[in-house]
Amino acid sequence: MDIDQPLTLLGGISPQEFMSRYWQKQPLLIRQAIPDYKPNLRPADIRKLVKREEVESRLIWQEDGTWNMEKGPFAKLPSTRKAGWTVLAQSVDLHDDGMASLMRQFRFISDARLDDVMISVATKEGGVGPHFDSYDVFLLQGHGTRRWRISQQTDLDLIPGLPCKILQRFEAEQEFVLEPGDMLYLPPHVAHDGIAETHDCMTISIGFRAPSHGALAYGMLHAMSDQLMANLGNDDGVYARPVIPGPVLEDTYKDPGADATRTPAELPGALLNTAIKAVRQLPRGRKQAARFLGQWLTELPDNAYFIPGDEVLPDHEPMPAIGRLALDRCTRMMYRGKELYINGEVAPVKASSRMRTLADERELICSATLLKKLKNTEEAALRDWIAEGWVHYLED
Repeated sequence: MDIDQPLTLLGGISPQEFMSRYWQKQPLLIRQAIPDYKPNLRPADIRKLVKREEVESRLIWQEDGTWNMEKGPFAKLPSTRKAGWTVLAQSVDLHDDGMASLMRQFRFISDARLDDVMISVATKEGGVGPHFDSYDVFLLQGHGTRRWRISQQTDLDLIPGLPCKILQRFEAEQEFVLEPGDMLYLPPHVAHDGIAETHDCMTISIGFRAPSHGALAYGMLHAMSDQLMANLGNDDGVYARPVIPGPVLEDTYKDPGADATRTPAELPGALLNTAIKAVRQLPRGRKQAARFLGQWLTELPDNAYFIPGDEVLPDHEPMPAIGRLALDRCTRMMYRGKELYINGEVAPVKASSRMRTLADERELICSATLLKKLKNTEEAALRDWIAEGWVHYLED
């Protein structure tokens, strides 16, 4: 993607200009971001989707002045003739290629920040109440019309005791009516309230990760703990070959000559000192931090689903010189330096120019030139990923 080229998606400004002037700074209304937009999913499709077990969903409505929320899956939804209710489907990009493709249009922002596509379908007067998000979001109108009121107010106190987050005091500063193809960008903490003005109002939210510093630390430590378990091996004392070179820390704790204790519940100082010493041996450099962060950021959600492609490229057949290799819509692939991360793992191959192209473009064009440059280890990895369903070979 040419980040200096103006995009209709951004109202005729370039991604570079958008990131400089608006990202995390101020809202932006974009009329006809996608001209004559007709999403591949209709409101009826979303009502079917929220009945599935693997789809995270919510139903929100207001009754007698009180906000209510129920989590899916839903065997039955309220009548579409009843006004004032909204159903939301989370991570629709994991379940639909069209929505995954829509999310890829926003890849002028790092994949490490891209989160998911959420779709809300509301009957007339439906909404989720005045609220704010802690992350950036693009609100694309897919069907019907919705009136948005927004405010950059500093008072973000919530009404206590409700199942959903509703602002106590919302004072609108701007108001817009969005029609299909219109889009509204909102930075974090901008208060907003969207009310459906038509039946079958569908809004598509492209949301971005905004992990707290604590979450980032947890993610790195979580990936590090997985690595330690891989290095430690099994209970029979047989140590696995480290997936990544690092400390094995296989020595068991010893305390010969320890005194008998009158306070058995007290944590022993020697044990504490040994634990501190072990932690100090853990990798703490920038390279290791990138590795653990890359593993965590590419971890798959529980509802990611792959269709194995074991028979697509049998081992006895050569790699084809036509077609393309495309990442599955659920696959997450990133790189840093020479390391490549895919679906929570450190890839068994380096981040060569070919693997970087696959990660950045989410596809790799098959050609005689590519096959000539492709290393045996890279071909083996690609075949494994095709068998897993992480990558697909397409003959087009």
